[in-house]
Amino acid sequence: MPAEPAFTPLHDATADAAAAPVPADFRQAMAEFATGVTVITAIDGGEPVGFACQSFASVSLDPPLILFCADKRGRSWPRIRSAGRFCVNVLAEEQRELCERFGSSRGTKFEELDWEESRWGAPVLPDVLLAVHCVVHDIHEAGDHEVVIGRVLAVDRHEVVDGVWRRPMVFFRSRFGVGEPDAPIAPDPWGIGDRWGWG
Repeated sequence: MPAEPAFTPLHDATADAAAAPVPADFRQAMAEFATGVTVITAIDGGEPVGFACQSFASVSLDPPLILFCADKRGRSWPRIRSAGRFCVNVLAEEQRELCERFGSSRGTKFEELDWEESRWGAPVLPDVLLAVHCVVHDIHEAGDHEVVIGRVLAVDRHEVVDGVWRRPMVFFRSRFGVGEPDAPIAPDPWGIGDRWGWG
């Protein structure tokens, strides 16, 4: 098998860095990309932890792999990394309270919340659209974040409740939903453009 060709930059790195957007401009630009919203959860030292995360995607079907991006400065991610097992809770359209609860750095996120521990040892939030049960497979450094690859153990889908199809939560231009220009801007910290895995 031939060796992979070495990566060769096509441009001058110094010039590219000078032209790159500043963080505030980049955050505003990325708000143009609509995303779903998830909550990444785990149990560390007998205590549930979690954070809201927009940067989630499937990676591979065989083996089944997903990824999410976690801010290195977050409080929850180091504990989830230590736990080694986690659940990606995909939120439905009507679950804004869960989003705000886990998107905030204030308060106890699991306080008075009716959650269950999965048989893989991670919290599953109530009535989420999808629960993806995973183990940490690989972690890659990426600037001020880490890209976390998870190996999927199982999935639980809840797309129908009482015979009614549910829609996913969508976050776009600092608002929940698409095509709602008069919708209120999400409360802090979600109203600042994106969260990028802060926890």
